[in-house]
Amino acid sequence: MTARTNSPDSLGDIEATRASGTKRIKVLHFVTGGFSGATQVALDLCLASLQSERIEAALVLRRKRTTDDARVQALRDKGLQVWVLPGWSHLATIWVLRQLCLQWRPQVLVAHGFPEHLLGRWAGLWAGVKALVQVEHNSRERYSWWRLTQARWLSQRSTRLIGVSEGVKQRLLQMGMPPEKTMAIPNGIDLARYEGATQQDFLQRQPDLVMSARFARQKDQPSLIRALGLLKAQGLSPKLYLAGSGKASYRAAAQTLVSELGLQEQVVFLGHHGDMPGLLMSQQIFVLSTHYEGMPLALVEAMAAGCACVASLVPGVEGVLEDGVNGLLVPESDPPALAQALARLLKSPAYAAELGRQARQRALQAHGRELMTRRYEDLLASL
Repeated sequence: MTARTNSPDSLGDIEATRASGTKRIKVLHFVTGGFSGATQVALDLCLASLQSERIEAALVLRRKRTTDDARVQALRDKGLQVWVLPGWSHLATIWVLRQLCLQWRPQVLVAHGFPEHLLGRWAGLWAGVKALVQVEHNSRERYSWWRLTQARWLSQRSTRLIGVSEGVKQRLLQMGMPPEKTMAIPNGIDLARYEGATQQDFLQRQPDLVMSARFARQKDQPSLIRALGLLKAQGLSPKLYLAGSGKASYRAAAQTLVSELGLQEQVVFLGHHGDMPGLLMSQQIFVLSTHYEGMPLALVEAMAAGCACVASLVPGVEGVLEDGVNGLLVPESDPPALAQALARLLKSPAYAAELGRQARQRALQAHGRELMTRRYEDLLASL
């Protein structure tokens, strides 16, 4: 089944799917169309379902300005059922998603991220979907009093509430969500993409820095750029590769800061990079400078690539990196502390190599996509 329009009257050949006689559990994943980390998790779960004997999944994206229609079509070409719903109005989103639920008839609706988990559960509740599941992807969201009231009310009518890390789960509990319904399922990545991490000696990699993150209020590229300026004053001049797109105004502010500090020869703005595994496995150090996280996939990917990782000490990062064991943690928004940690790695490649080795071991043991998928499938099947 391939859907190519956003109209509820042309959402694909739904009747043909019904007639196929499948006995798998029908699960509808609803998430932002901005291709964020939350979108990636939903994509991974949907794509895994193409090979599953238990789950039949479809994907619904809420259109954003950054929704890439070419990427959507590429997913459809893989055989995934994908719909893109209007995002200009919350009411319009809820209405069209309700119509889709009534036609496709999922047994479970999994609503990822904020505010999509509110919109998705309202639509699912209105359509009579049997099981509603919230997946919270961040430890800090913009909950107004009214939205928090909605979240608590909807939680009583939801089957499960999932935090993508232990830190996010604890945040849900602090917000007053029911403990008996709240659990954690850590995000996972495709570890096969990083099998080449051990083929090249760490010391043969470039002693430079990579940060992969969209330009947004959540991320803190400016602190990293300032730390780079402090390193330059110490005689250390690594290149910094900033991968990711995001909001143009935040990227422009970062570019202005680079110019003000005279770092134009060191900082490379890559935009969306098509080969992140190749980039990560060619560099020694990865940095995640951030204000808050849920479960940072970019950090886990860098760990799988065997990079020595430095990250801000915020919920979501805690529990992934252990300071001095498989990475270095620094206070949030603290350029001097970040510069100190980076200088430590740049001056001691052997120490950086050991941190990278330990980081990769942790990723292999705890953050594989297959493990994440199995946990979700076990949960959905139990519903």
